[in-house]
Amino acid sequence: MSDVSSIPPRPGLPVGTAAERRDAARNRERLLAAARELIADCGAEGLTMDRLAEHAGVGKGTVFRRFGSRAGLMLTLLSESEAVFQSRFMFGPPPLGPGAPGLERLIAFGVERISYVMEFGDLVLAAEHASHGRFEAPAAVLWHRHIEILLREEGFGSDPWLMAWSLAATLDPERLLSLVKVHGITPDRLAASWRDLVTRVVRGA
Repeated sequence: MSDVSSIPPRPGLPVGTAAERRDAARNRERLLAAARELIADCGAEGLTMDRLAEHAGVGKGTVFRRFGSRAGLMLTLLSESEAVFQSRFMFGPPPLGPGAPGLERLIAFGVERISYVMEFGDLVLAAEHASHGRFEAPAAVLWHRHIEILLREEGFGSDPWLMAWSLAATLDPERLLSLVKVHGITPDRLAASWRDLVTRVVRGA
């Protein structure tokens, strides 16, 4: 039985020319720029596919073809900043990056993550609420694994896998933003609490 998906295109009929790819890239950046403008004006909660299409002057179908869903749009908006954050804790200078003791890196990771949520938190929440399986998302899995590795480096032997989940839960964006917006906790106080928590966990205090 033949598989039609394996049939190559006829010569002279390329799937997409270089000009078409450039146009697609420009349209994508145009949509993302329009999305950022809307978020600046009305917040992440006010960003809908309909409003984005109207603001960018394109059809709604174009927006869905480009991003798939509202969650896909939110994740695309976050991807660049998330990639930068991941690069910093995986390859950047210490104490966030390699070269510092595990506890120092663990403290730095939490402090930097809190700062990240303060800057991108509303967008993170919108992406999470619009999608499913957020705890199994690649970024979340990577953060969890990073915390677990640092715990193991410090000799934490009492179920480091589960403890990594518990520590990661304290950095949940919804929790952090609620503490700041509802309870008036400052980011510096959150960072100090994280530092105290992970120090006690690692040292067994």
